[in-house]
Formats: sequence, C-alpha cells, structure tokens
Amino acid sequence: MKDDLGFKLMLAFEGFEVPQRIREWLAERPSAGFTLFRPLNVQTPAQVRALTAELQTIAKQANQPPLIIATDQEGGQLNALGEETTLFPGNMALGATRDVALARQVGQAIGRELAALGVNVNYAPNCDINTNPHNPACGIRAFGDDPALAAEMAAALVAGMQAEGVAATIKHFPGKGEAKVDSHYAMPLIDHSRERLDAVELRPFRAAIQAGAKLVMTGHFAIPALTGSTELPATLSRAVMRDFVRDELGFDGIVITDALDMGAISQGAGQIVDVITAVRAEVDLLLLTNSEEVQERLYAGLQLAYSRGLIEDCHLEPSLARIMALKQWTGQMPQPPLEVVACAAHQELAQTVANRSVTLVRNDAGLLPLRLPPDARIAVIMPQPKDLTPADTSSFITPTLATAVRAHHPLVDEFITSHPPTENEIASLREKAAGYDLLIVGTLSASMDEMQAELVNMLLETAVPTITVALRTPYDLTVYPNSQTHVCTYSILPASMHALAAALFGKIPFEGRLPVQLGELYEFGHGLVGEQYPVGQ
Repeated sequence: MKDDLGFKLMLAFEGFEVPQRIREWLAERPSAGFTLFRPLNVQTPAQVRALTAELQTIAKQANQPPLIIATDQEGGQLNALGEETTLFPGNMALGATRDVALARQVGQAIGRELAALGVNVNYAPNCDINTNPHNPACGIRAFGDDPALAAEMAAALVAGMQAEGVAATIKHFPGKGEAKVDSHYAMPLIDHSRERLDAVELRPFRAAIQAGAKLVMTGHFAIPALTGSTELPATLSRAVMRDFVRDELGFDGIVITDALDMGAISQGAGQIVDVITAVRAEVDLLLLTNSEEVQERLYAGLQLAYSRGLIEDCHLEPSLARIMALKQWTGQMPQPPLEVVACAAHQELAQTVANRSVTLVRNDAGLLPLRLPPDARIAVIMPQPKDLTPADTSSFITPTLATAVRAHHPLVDEFITSHPPTENEIASLREKAAGYDLLIVGTLSASMDEMQAELVNMLLETAVPTITVALRTPYDLTVYPNSQTHVCTYSILPASMHALAAALFGKIPFEGRLPVQLGELYEFGHGLVGEQYPVGQ
C-alpha cells in the first residue's frame, strides 16, 4: 500500500514534450496523472494531443493504469488550453442567457474538444455563487448570485461534459462566493450558518452531484458551520470531506484538493502536515504544481507518514479504489478527431451564447440602437486586459472591441489604457474626447478599481454621448452611476465583442438579463429586452 501513495498525486511539469524526470517518475512510481496549463504545456491543439498521447504511452509501457489528464477549461476568463480552442464566454454569460439547454450544449462542446486533445478531466464548472460583489477571485467564474440559477446551470454543464467522456469537477466545495480575500494569498472565512449554507452555497453542488459529477474540488477556506473552526481549511476537515461529502451528500466520486501552493495552505516544510491531514480526512487526490522539489518532498513525506502509522490502510484503500474507477471510466469513449477543436459548429455555439447574454441595463439617453451619420467619429476606450487573479488567462486576450465596432462603422479610433489607467492617461483622454461624436468606454471590474472609475466619471462629465460597458463583472455601474447608457457583456472574448457591437447598432436584439443584483440600482433579472428596446433593420 505504501508504494501506491503516488496514485494520490496530481503532478504538473513545464514542457511541451514530456521531460526526462517525468519519464523516470512514471517508470519508477505510480501517479494519478497530470494537470496541463499554459504557458507551461500548451502551444497548439496538435501539440497538446501529442503530449497527452505521449504521457499515456509512457504510463502504459510502465504497466500503469490510464493517467488522469486534467486542465482548467472554464471558459470566460480561464481557458487553460489556449486561443486555438473554442473560447466560450463563460459561466456568468451563460447565467445571463437563462438557457439550461444552451449550457448543456456548451458542456458537450467543451468536453468534445478536451477529449480530442487527450484531456479527460476538466476542473469545471465553478459552482460558487457570487453573493459578494467584491469577491476578488470569483466574479464572472460564477453563474450569478442566485442559487437556483447556479444549480440548473451547473448540472447542465456537468451532464454535457460527461456525455463526451470528460469528467467534470465541481468547485470550490462547499462554496466560496462570499469570500473577501483570494485563497491564493490568504485563507478566507465563510461565516454563514448551516441553514444559510443549505439554502444558498450548497444548492449548486447538490444539483451537480445529482447530475453525476465525477469530482469535487475542495476550497481552502474556513467554514466554521461545518468544521467548528475559524482556522481549519475545509480541505483538511474530516467533518467536511468525509462526514459531509460522503455520508450526508452521498458522493462516491473523487475529492480533489484545490492547488496546494496557495497561501491558505501551509507552505514549506509544514506543508506535509496539511497534506497528511487531507489524506486522513479522506481527500482522494492532491493537486500539486510543477515544482520538482515540492513533488519529491511530499511524496517522500507521505511514504514516511505511512511508515510511522500516521496514514493507515483504512485511509487509502477506499480512496485508491475510487481513483482506479475514475481512471477506467476516462478510457471508455473513443477519442474524437482533432478537427472538432474550434470547429465551425462550436464557434457558432460560442457566438450564440454571446449574442444571447449581452445585457442592456440602461438606455435613458435613448442612444440605442445607434443611428450615426457616416462621418461620425467614435472613440473606443478600454484597459489592456491582464490577469486579475492567478485563475485567469485574460492577459493572453488581444482587445477586439474597436475592431468589432469598426465592422459596423468605419470611423473608429481605439485607445487602450494601462490597467489601471494613469492620471496622465485620464487627463489626455478627457482632452481628446471633445474630438469625437460618441464614446464607447469598456471597463474591467471597475467596481474594484478606483482609477477606472475615475476615468469613466471624468468622461461622463464631457458633453460627448457615452456608452459604458462592463466587460467583466457587471457591478461597474455602481461606481459610475451617472452613465445613461450601460451594457454588460461578462466577457472580453471575441464572440462577446462581436455580439456587443451588433447589439449596439441594432443588428441583433439585446436578450440578456442580469444574473446578479447591481447594488441598489437594479434587481436580479433586469434587462431591457423585446418591446423595451426596438431593434432596427
């Protein structure tokens, strides 16, 4: 049993081909599998498919069972396999469509593409409910702030992905939407009553488990209503991982930790204590980063813990059986051809989600739909996208808002500011604004960025007609409430920019509805649609 401890480790590595040290590990020791993430492992779809095939071949030659190969392909702000896959607008955009059948189709498409690349586990969907608008790590990764909506959408995505042979992972159990700090840096405290957890945070997890989710990912946060402690992360609590997940919820699949390099978990020499605690709590898989030193230290530490009786067979036998069952399940379906990745049907589906999610929140100035003379000049302004959290790939996205607007009107100038914009940039744009007939100003989570808010409020003081667009979290209107024309896209991805531009010019209707409440301004479900917003020809 001691030699099987490697089956509990999800490893990672840097390389577009299998490094020699990983070849040696697989030849000498068991492994659960690997997590792939760009820029560590991803160049092109063909390269990823070759990499996963090589990993499985090496494991087979070592007489190991099939490897679990996982990634974070959530859509929206987190697409771990690159821009050459289909870039779906993400969970909150799906929440704005209110279409459960559409969510299932997206799950199927994501699953089909991952399977074609040789990836058999997706660390998605995110089941956190964004009840705290200032949550630094959740935001558009959530479906919204409504438990019923999140439950329906999560179950649909799970069913869709797993229909294509890719195991879904529901995270971050038991729900960190209320967090005030990012668990990458510190441990959040979710101090709700058990009654509140049942009514809100746990609803999407229950629905996703009922839909057959294969994995549950733990959250590194304190939740005293379940653990009785403000200092113990849920990941390390037997009361949560065994008593609650297994006994109360009846979940018989895999429990995997969130990444163990986060600030909410002990690092350095003390990390092995938390790892042993997680194993004793009946967590199945331990999610490691690509650090060779950490991998070797934890593997050796687990073996020593077993030798000293800190980990016993009773902690391992049921867990290893679950891991082997997942490994066998992942190999049951034939691999789709590589051509399904970013195929026309999937691109069309992404565009459909984008078209149906764009939400017109306010049209008080009557600007929309736009009817501009041919010589009207438009300035499109937005910050340079960047990764606002470690669970983010936005920095890889080239801004396309101006390009999308230019498809409907020729005289468009683009201004990409720093993120956040500087005082000099704000002053310069205020001066330049007078030379334009219309401003389209996009913001990226400006509700938590005072400089973006300052820029917009400064531009709103000019006499130039202005459309503001929340390109990420929808709460931005709360920090520039004087905007008379406001739209939410929940995504900066190309499909969402095309949808936004088409809706602004009346080529498609605004169909989205807010999946969250916007402070005291607008309720959940608000959106100007149908007769409230006539679409021109």
